[in-house]
Amino acid sequence: MTSRTPPGDAHPYLRAASAGVRHHTRALASSDATAPRRADRPHLDVLHAHLTALLQLLDRLAETTRPPHPAAGRHLAGAHTRLWQATSEVHSAFHLLPASTAAEGETNICHPERLPEGPPVLTICQRHLAAGHVLRRKATPTDLRPHVTACVR
Repeated sequence: MTSRTPPGDAHPYLRAASAGVRHHTRALASSDATAPRRADRPHLDVLHAHLTALLQLLDRLAETTRPPHPAAGRHLAGAHTRLWQATSEVHSAFHLLPASTAAEGETNICHPERLPEGPPVLTICQRHLAAGHVLRRKATPTDLRPHVTACVR
């Protein structure tokens, strides 16, 4: 017996990830008003990982949509570029935050002889460079300039 996935369940992992983001947003909003939770490096690292996963998804969607529907593919490619800009800003914010512990502060000094993959704090940089490499193969510097939206609807 085979079971078909109902149309509403065509993308369960994407819906679960979106639900997780909504839950996290509500949890941050409902935290103690006297001591709101601020972003820290681990928080931004996880957010950056989520954004780079979305970049990969948008890239694949744009590539598969473009041949049969060029206009829709161009819009998805534009969304990919704008998401890259948001990802880049999260990466910059990560590096502007102070290290939370002395141990994390020590890992900021790069000693490649100690860890072949580099210090753990640099995984965000490796992820960011890999995502940037993919983007730069498909986008021009003009595509990466700030976007101004003029919605006609």
